[in-house]
Amino acid sequence: MAYYVGILDGAENNWGVRIADIDGCVGAGETPEAALADVIAALRDVIAYKRNGDHPVPAPSSVADVLARGEIGEGETAVLVPLVLDAGRSVRANLTMDAGLLEAIDDAAARGGVTRSAFIASAAREKLARV
Repeated sequence: MAYYVGILDGAENNWGVRIADIDGCVGAGETPEAALADVIAALRDVIAYKRNGDHPVPAPSSVADVLARGEIGEGETAVLVPLVLDAGRSVRANLTMDAGLLEAIDDAAARGGVTRSAFIASAAREKLARV
Protein backbone atom coordinates (compact mmCIF):
# COMPACT_ATOMS: atom_id res chain seq x y z
CA MET A 1 0.00 0.00 0.00
CA ALA A 2 1.29 3.45 -0.89
CA TYR A 3 1.36 6.32 1.58
CA TYR A 4 1.31 9.97 0.57
CA VAL A 5 2.57 12.74 2.83
CA GLY A 6 -0.22 14.86 4.21
CA ILE A 7 0.33 18.19 5.90
CA LEU A 8 -1.93 18.67 8.92
CA ASP A 9 -2.78 22.12 10.20
CA GLY A 10 -5.47 23.55 12.42
CA ALA A 11 -6.74 24.29 15.88
CA GLU A 12 -9.87 23.99 17.97
CA ASN A 13 -12.63 22.57 15.74
CA ASN A 14 -11.11 23.44 12.36
CA TRP A 15 -8.51 21.04 10.94
CA GLY A 16 -7.24 20.42 7.46
CA VAL A 17 -4.88 18.08 5.65
CA ARG A 18 -3.41 18.70 2.22
CA ILE A 19 -1.52 16.13 0.16
CA ALA A 20 1.96 17.43 -0.64
CA ASP A 21 2.23 15.78 -4.06
CA ILE A 22 -1.27 16.48 -5.37
CA ASP A 23 -2.45 20.07 -5.69
CA GLY A 24 -6.03 20.53 -4.52
CA CYS A 25 -6.28 17.19 -2.71
CA VAL A 26 -7.45 18.25 0.73
CA GLY A 27 -9.54 17.06 3.64
CA ALA A 28 -11.14 18.90 6.53
CA GLY A 29 -12.85 18.13 9.80
CA GLU A 30 -13.56 19.22 13.34
CA THR A 31 -10.75 17.00 14.64
CA PRO A 32 -7.40 15.91 13.20
CA GLU A 33 -8.82 12.39 12.89
CA ALA A 34 -11.85 13.60 10.95
CA ALA A 35 -9.65 15.65 8.62
CA LEU A 36 -7.43 12.61 8.04
CA ALA A 37 -10.43 10.40 7.26
CA ASP A 38 -11.70 13.04 4.83
CA VAL A 39 -8.37 13.36 3.01
CA ILE A 40 -8.09 9.56 2.70
CA ALA A 41 -11.38 9.56 0.79
CA ALA A 42 -10.29 12.59 -1.27
CA LEU A 43 -6.97 10.93 -2.15
CA ARG A 44 -8.75 7.75 -3.24
CA ASP A 45 -11.13 9.75 -5.44
CA VAL A 46 -8.40 11.92 -7.01
CA ILE A 47 -6.15 8.96 -7.82
CA ALA A 48 -9.09 6.96 -9.25
CA TYR A 49 -10.07 9.97 -11.39
CA LYS A 50 -6.51 10.38 -12.67
CA ARG A 51 -6.19 6.68 -13.50
CA ASN A 52 -9.57 6.50 -15.23
CA GLY A 53 -8.83 9.63 -17.25
CA ASP A 54 -5.36 8.44 -18.24
CA HIS A 55 -3.73 11.32 -16.35
CA PRO A 56 -0.32 10.92 -14.72
CA VAL A 57 -0.38 9.88 -11.07
CA PRO A 58 2.45 11.42 -9.06
CA ALA A 59 4.52 9.02 -7.02
CA PRO A 60 4.40 9.67 -3.29
CA SER A 61 7.31 11.66 -1.91
CA SER A 62 9.03 10.70 1.31
CA VAL A 63 8.58 12.83 4.42
CA ALA A 64 12.26 13.76 4.13
CA ASP A 65 11.71 15.06 0.58
CA VAL A 66 8.67 17.11 1.62
CA LEU A 67 10.66 18.58 4.52
CA ALA A 68 13.61 19.35 2.23
CA ARG A 69 11.30 21.19 -0.17
CA GLY A 70 10.14 23.37 2.73
CA GLU A 71 6.47 22.45 2.28
CA ILE A 72 5.76 22.04 5.98
CA GLY A 73 5.36 25.35 7.74
CA GLU A 74 5.47 26.36 11.37
CA GLY A 75 2.67 24.72 13.33
CA GLU A 76 2.09 22.09 10.63
CA THR A 77 2.70 18.37 11.00
CA ALA A 78 3.49 15.67 8.46
CA VAL A 79 1.11 12.70 8.50
CA LEU A 80 1.14 9.59 6.33
CA VAL A 81 -2.04 9.15 4.32
CA PRO A 82 -2.73 5.61 3.06
CA LEU A 83 -3.94 5.17 -0.49
CA VAL A 84 -6.77 2.64 -0.25
CA LEU A 85 -8.15 2.07 -3.75
CA ASP A 86 -11.25 0.06 -4.51
CA ALA A 87 -10.43 -2.64 -7.06
CA GLY A 88 -14.03 -2.75 -8.28
CA ARG A 89 -14.43 -6.40 -7.46
CA SER A 90 -15.10 -8.38 -4.32
CA VAL A 91 -13.02 -11.36 -3.26
CA ARG A 92 -13.89 -14.04 -0.77
CA ALA A 93 -11.83 -14.02 2.43
CA ASN A 94 -11.89 -16.68 5.11
CA LEU A 95 -11.47 -15.06 8.53
CA THR A 96 -11.08 -16.70 11.91
CA MET A 97 -12.11 -14.90 15.10
CA ASP A 98 -13.68 -15.46 18.47
CA ALA A 99 -17.34 -16.50 18.32
CA GLY A 100 -18.36 -13.72 20.71
CA LEU A 101 -16.67 -11.11 18.54
CA LEU A 102 -18.40 -12.44 15.44
CA GLU A 103 -21.75 -12.32 17.23
CA ALA A 104 -21.10 -8.69 18.24
CA ILE A 105 -20.18 -7.84 14.63
CA ASP A 106 -23.35 -9.47 13.34
CA ASP A 107 -25.48 -7.60 15.90
CA ALA A 108 -23.88 -4.26 15.04
CA ALA A 109 -24.20 -4.92 11.30
CA ALA A 110 -27.89 -5.76 11.70
CA ARG A 111 -28.50 -2.58 13.71
CA GLY A 112 -26.74 -0.59 10.99
CA GLY A 113 -28.65 -2.30 8.22
CA VAL A 114 -25.53 -3.65 6.51
CA THR A 115 -24.07 -7.06 5.85
CA ARG A 116 -21.30 -8.62 7.89
CA SER A 117 -18.91 -8.10 4.98
CA ALA A 118 -19.84 -4.42 4.62
CA PHE A 119 -19.42 -3.90 8.36
CA ILE A 120 -15.98 -5.53 8.43
CA ALA A 121 -14.86 -3.60 5.32
CA SER A 122 -15.98 -0.33 6.91
CA ALA A 123 -14.19 -1.17 10.16
CA ALA A 124 -11.02 -2.02 8.22
CA ARG A 125 -11.14 1.33 6.39
CA GLU A 126 -11.52 3.15 9.72
CA LYS A 127 -8.59 1.24 11.18
CA LEU A 128 -6.40 1.96 8.14
CA ALA A 129 -7.05 5.66 8.67
CA ARG A 130 -5.51 5.42 12.14
CA VAL A 131 -2.33 3.44 11.47
